[in-house]
Order: sequence, then C-alpha cells, then structure tokens
Amino acid sequence: MSRFFVEIKYDGTNYHGWQIQQNANSIQAEINKALSTLLQNEISVTGAGRTDTGVHATQLFAHFDTDKSFEINTILYKLNSFLPDDISCSSITKVADDAHVRFSATTRTYEYWITPNKNPFLNNKAYYFPHPLAIDLMNQASSQLLNHTDFSCFSKSNTDTHTNDCDITFAQWEMKNNCLIFTITANRFLRNMVRAIVGTMLEIGQQKISVEGLEAIINSKNRNEAGTSAPAHGLYLTQVIYPKEVFNG
Repeated sequence: MSRFFVEIKYDGTNYHGWQIQQNANSIQAEINKALSTLLQNEISVTGAGRTDTGVHATQLFAHFDTDKSFEINTILYKLNSFLPDDISCSSITKVADDAHVRFSATTRTYEYWITPNKNPFLNNKAYYFPHPLAIDLMNQASSQLLNHTDFSCFSKSNTDTHTNDCDITFAQWEMKNNCLIFTITANRFLRNMVRAIVGTMLEIGQQKISVEGLEAIINSKNRNEAGTSAPAHGLYLTQVIYPKEVFNG
C-alpha cells in the first residue's frame, strides 16, 4: 500500500462541512466517491482538519492509501472532472508511509473575511459587518493571543480533544481589497476557536470589551465570557504546513 496526499480547495457554501454525515452532503464524501470511482476500489480519505458547515478552504490536505498503480497527472485531471464545480484538487503527491495529514502538520493558517460594505459578490464569502471598528485596538488585542496557550474560552464544550493548549505564532487584522481580513497561524486550533476569537475581537473593535478585558476572558477559561462566534461563511482555511521529509515518499 502507498500513501498519497491530495491538496484540495473548496467553496463550503453547499456542504455540511468536511466530515461525512448521514443525510447531509460533505466535502469528504464527494472526494471519497470520486477517488473510489477512478481507482475502482473503496477509498476513504482522511482530512487535515474538520471545517464546519459553510467554511471554505483555499488549501486543505487529505490522504488516502491504495495498492493501485496510477499515473498522477492523469488521475489529477480525471479527479477534477469528477468533482463538483465547487471542489478542486491542486495536486496529488506520494508521501512517506507514516505521513499523516492531521498529525504530521506543523502549522495551520486561517483567514476571516469581513466586508464593511454590502456586496452581492461576497454573499457567503465574507461577513457583512457595517459597523465602525477600531482596528488598532483589535490588533493590540490580537498580539496578546501570542502570550497564551490555553484557549478554553474560545472552544466549544464537550469536544474530544485532550488539551486546549495551542501555540499561536501570528494574529493580525488588515484591510485588503476593501475587506477587513484577520489572519491567524497556530500549530493547532480548537473546535470553533477562530470564529470565537473573531466574534470577541469585533466586540473589542466596537469598544464593548477593552483590550485589557481580553486577558481576563482568556484567564477565565470559560466560553461564556468570550464573544459570540462570527458566522461560518467568512472563514477560510488557507495553509497547512508539513516538514519536508513528509514528501519523501
């Protein structure tokens, strides 16, 4: 059996997230179906993360194992023909047998898009938020995230994680192409964590919560102390990084 990484992009609008669910369409199910048809064998991919309903990805990796031999460029072309228009595959790469898309990843980066102006071309692609925001205060607060590791206050309860510790290495707000974009990088993220952080930052930007108040929220380790989660459709998984040796398949 050989292991392959598949690099994927998708618009999550029409899907109930990444993971297969009963009676609901998912990204994972579409990729499984396409690969199984092409390789004439039951294929089940494992994803680097489990994006929620409506969340998008400009880069997500999945892996699968097969004993079938195939020409990568041919399968890549056919896979994109089989997949729906809102899912695409950028590459297929043979990797080390012990490489794992989730556990081998060293960092992940998300972006959250906010549009201050009503824009029909950004429906389901950015959160329309027409209220004034103090971006300097939001960046002051974002820099504080790098001083902490326990982010229980931004996590959904009753998840199957063994720890709520994350190492955030970058967190910043900036205006790009008339959108306010929040970029955050960490070794791992908790369920709903980025959307909860964004929701809290929006309250800081409206000066409903002080920058100093964020410290108290994080130290409380209580989800009820943080802001309401921002809507899913503004969130994008944009990058997953692996050590070079992973690709020495």
